[in-house]
Formats: sequence, C-alpha cells, structure tokens
Amino acid sequence: MILKAIIDEQVYTLNVPDPVIERGGDFFAQLDRDMDQGWQMSREWVEAPNRLQRCQIIADKLLTALEKENEKLGMLMAGYILTRLPEVESVELDVQGEVQNNQFRFRETASQPLGPPLDQASSGPSNAPTAGLDKMQALAQAGQDVTQVFKVGKAYRFSVFDHASGGWQDSPLIATEAEAERLRQERFKARYEALQRS
Repeated sequence: MILKAIIDEQVYTLNVPDPVIERGGDFFAQLDRDMDQGWQMSREWVEAPNRLQRCQIIADKLLTALEKENEKLGMLMAGYILTRLPEVESVELDVQGEVQNNQFRFRETASQPLGPPLDQASSGPSNAPTAGLDKMQALAQAGQDVTQVFKVGKAYRFSVFDHASGGWQDSPLIATEAEAERLRQERFKARYEALQRS
C-alpha cells in the first residue's frame, strides 16, 4: 500500500509492505490505547480524539520519523494511517508542529466517509428520500444534507449528512476557505445528482 507524504512541496512515496500492515495490528492497537487517554494536539488538549484526529497525531509522528530518517518507524506510522483511512492517497505534513493542520487527501473514487462521524445524536435531515427527486426537491435536500464551510482552528471543513448511519460526517481539515468551498461544491453537486436518480 502506498502513502504519499508531502513536506514543503517535497513528496515522499512510502510503499508500505503488506507484512508491515498485517503484523502491525498489535502495535496499531497500542497506539489507539495510548490515544484513548486523550492527547495534546498543539495548544489544545483533546480528551477523546476521533479517527481523523488520531491520524493527524500519527502523521506528526510520521514527520518526526522522516526527519530522523527512521525508515522502520516511518513505515509503521504510514501503515497506521493506511489502515485507519483506507481511501487515503496522501498526507500534507505541517512542519510547524501544528498537529491539527496535517491534512489528508483521498482518492477521487473514495466511497468511504469523508471523516469520522460527528455525534450520532446530532439532528439532521431524517427519513429523507435518497433518490428519484425532481430538480427543486433535490436542490433543497442537498442544501440540508451538506453544510456550509466552517472554520476549525486555522483550517476549514464542512459536514455531510449520511442517511444510512443517521449521522453527520466531517470532511478532512482543509487549509484554505477557497479549497474547502470548492470541495464542498463537489460534494453538493454529487449529492444533488444522486438524489435525482431513480
């Protein structure tokens, strides 16, 4: 499995062998247990890091491994990220040490959720039809299903309502508002088109 790590526009292609993924299960589980206790993410203490935040934490460790040319540790960190975010293509590492600014990019064909679900108790469009709407109905429903872009620390994201799970799912953190808006428009368009299919 391949993960591209981007540091200051330099791209490192990490080809993680399958045995590292297979044998790393216990190590990855130990990392999760450590993070279960909460984690200091730059200036913010996060009591219960979600899946995306955990990968941002591990991405910070990946940066350290690459800087120290510790290939074995780098492969393990990349392996963790690949197992937790199966559709990930690359990670852009923040060299200033701002853990929450480590950003992930996913394959265009990704069918996986954008990010970890928000609180499942979050209210959202419930029992909404998922296909076969006319244009106006689909436009209105897509507007309810995809939030506007909002700021998280120094980054931006948006959320998409998943009718299958009944919960909101976050996009990855995105560096600029313009890029977040572009990605949001793509998701909005995809949802709008899907709602019109019979």
